[in-house]
Amino acid sequence: MAKSGDILVGLDIGTTKICAIVGEVTDEGIDIIGIGSHPSKGLRKGVVVNIDATVASIKRGIEEAEHMAGCEISTVYTGIAGGHIKAFPSHGVVAVKDKEVRQADVDRVVDQAKAVAIPLDREVIHVLPQEFIVDDQDGVKEPVGMSGVRLEAKALIVTGAVSSAQNIVKCAQRTGLNVADIVLQPLASSLAVLSEDEKELGVCLVDIGGGTTDIAIFHNGAITHTAVLALGGNHLTNDIAVGLRTPTHEAERIKKAYGCALASMVDKTETIEVPSVGGGAPRVLSRQILAEIVEPRVEEIFMLVQHEIQRCGMEELLASGVVITGGSTLLAGMPEMAEEVVGMPVRRGMPRGIGGLVDVVKSPMFATAVGLVIYGARQHDGSPYFKIREENVYRKVRNRMQKWLGEIF
Repeated sequence: MAKSGDILVGLDIGTTKICAIVGEVTDEGIDIIGIGSHPSKGLRKGVVVNIDATVASIKRGIEEAEHMAGCEISTVYTGIAGGHIKAFPSHGVVAVKDKEVRQADVDRVVDQAKAVAIPLDREVIHVLPQEFIVDDQDGVKEPVGMSGVRLEAKALIVTGAVSSAQNIVKCAQRTGLNVADIVLQPLASSLAVLSEDEKELGVCLVDIGGGTTDIAIFHNGAITHTAVLALGGNHLTNDIAVGLRTPTHEAERIKKAYGCALASMVDKTETIEVPSVGGGAPRVLSRQILAEIVEPRVEEIFMLVQHEIQRCGMEELLASGVVITGGSTLLAGMPEMAEEVVGMPVRRGMPRGIGGLVDVVKSPMFATAVGLVIYGARQHDGSPYFKIREENVYRKVRNRMQKWLGEIF
């Protein structure tokens, strides 16, 4: 577990913004002491497409966070998303030594579950244990100390494109930062916005960012399915720019100020001023027209979410319904539209369980960055999220040799 006084930094490299959040570990939990945010220029659909532009944006975000927190940032936890992310179930079985499950047995069974053939252009980002089975006793969350001769693990293996992960690391390193770990973005968001009860009863987290919509489904306290849709808030902005014939930056401003996901919620008499392309005279239009442009796209996103829930057969198991988070969910009428399409209770997810600058980060747009800080704090806590990334092979081999020697002698 991270010690009291440790400084942890979550760096959310998103399609529309780069956000760095600095957290300090205290005896009570985590206090947020700094935040830096800067518009992101070098990403498309969650994937780096311009390294120099991304590096410049990261630099500005990190500098801002350093000034506010009054410390120098050298190591960060960063998120990964994009259409290249794929997850599949896996299974591992080992014999238990001394007829009592020890941590070494748990590590071995997770290694066994991880030992699957994946293409050379992909790498394992996470091995997420869903449950352990000791002899024939299933549904075990914490097997250490139990008696038995056979230990099985059911796990979800999350893989991503090697090049995408390397580009994220490269961007951070060019800014002079060391990447402690790369974390799946919906997993990070879930640590910030979901309660343990929701994960136990069954919940679907929908993180709608600028370029992608990330989905993570939890049941019995474990993540059971994850998916990424290549649709996000930028698509709404583009629809508004085309529909109202206005520049993209003005479309973004209009979306934030006047956008609504349900046309029926808008007063028909309300009007908005829309700047024209090429410096023409601004026009006055009904706000209803804006809502009618936004509504079909938001409906499409939630229909794809519902299709994903049905595809993995979890529709009947989500007793806690759906939690929506991410910057795009600040749009008025989002939860109401989601309830209408998905047919389940929906709430907006805000970061929770933190101290310090709570008022500053209490917004869905900071869910991933806050979650990355929480992930960092849990990293050495025997948490169920096993770290995969190792910087050099020598250290990996040395650790394995020490473990073997420790078991023999």
